[in-house]
Amino acid sequence: MDLNDETDVSDQPTPRMYAWARNSAAYRLARQMHTEKQLFDAIARKAREKFEDISVNQVELLAAAAVTFAYDNGALNDQAYAEVKTRSAMRGGKSKRAIAQTLAQKGIAKDDVAAAIEEADDLYAAVVLARKRAFGPFRKRALDEKRSAKELSAFARGGFSFEIGRRVFAMSFEEAEEILIAGRLL
Repeated sequence: MDLNDETDVSDQPTPRMYAWARNSAAYRLARQMHTEKQLFDAIARKAREKFEDISVNQVELLAAAAVTFAYDNGALNDQAYAEVKTRSAMRGGKSKRAIAQTLAQKGIAKDDVAAAIEEADDLYAAVVLARKRAFGPFRKRALDEKRSAKELSAFARGGFSFEIGRRVFAMSFEEAEEILIAGRLL
């Protein structure tokens, strides 16, 4: 028996490692939605912590096996993840730009990001942000130049266009409430 043959065999994960990867993937996905990249990274990180002297190849094989297991069982779907996160972020006052950037950082493909944010409504999200921050129609203080600049800057930092920020800034409380009510149906 040659020593090189033995190293080739040990470069493959053991059945115990594969079972751990499947169980770990099932546990993580039962607790919250993950993207393919998030699941791969989480399994790889935990495998390095759990198993002593694990090779880089073994880590990659375990993470890939966990992702395959999740896809085979219908527990992993990046497109559905993008749609859910887009609706949630929009209800939280996030712009299309901010949502797209966050999804891209999570490892979602550009096509899935574009499809998910297509239905997003920046005006609704801007009104939600205004309500959360007591800006525009929800303002409780008198408007001065400093306050005006602060409010418009907050819209710009949130990824909203100047036009949308200016529109929300100038709308009445009743108009804002109508947009919020109509947006809840999304």
